[in-house]
Order: sequence, then structure tokens, then C-alpha cells
Amino acid sequence: MYNFIIHFNQTMTKAEIVDRIAKQTGIEKNTVIAVVETFMESVKNSMIAGEEVFLRGFGSFIIKRKAQKTGRNISSNTTVIIPAHSVPAFKPAKTFRDMVKGGIEAK
Repeated sequence: MYNFIIHFNQTMTKAEIVDRIAKQTGIEKNTVIAVVETFMESVKNSMIAGEEVFLRGFGSFIIKRKAQKTGRNISSNTTVIIPAHSVPAFKPAKTFRDMVKGGIEAK
């Protein structure tokens, strides 16, 4: 299904993902860009609405809820209250995590 080797300490951009998908599938880049953009927008909108997104075999886009806590403003040396809030996070699936951990080539 996949045909790439995991290389550490490298970053892949959205443009590189689009190029790779277009080459591997033969779909035009404009179409791939539209699909990738729509996917990302769907994930963002779902999470903004409080929904988590689960992609079997890949991972989950989850919402982590952070409790209220006390912090310090170092410049003014004052205590500040950091209110409870939510942050988006990604939790990889176990098979995906194991592949990355072992540096296994995905097929």
C-alpha cells in the first residue's frame, strides 16, 4: 500500500505530500491539493466542534483537556491563573507507532 522508507530528522511539507500522492496515484496535483485541503479542513472543523477523529491504522486526532493551573509571569514576577482549556493532539495507532519505533519500511 505504501512505498516509502522512514527517514529520521527530516520534515515533509504539505507540498511534498501532494507531490508524492500525485505521483503514486496518477491524480492531477490540483485534485490532490483539493482533497488534502478538504481533509485538513474537515479534521479542524470536527475538532472545533468538540469531535475527535479516528483513522483506523493511522491514529486519532484527539482533544486534550487541560485543567486550570497557576503559572508565573517571569518578567513581572506575578502569579497568573491559566484557565482550563482544550488543545488538539494526535495519538498514533499502535501499529503506526510500532513501525516508527522500529524504523520498519512501510509497504
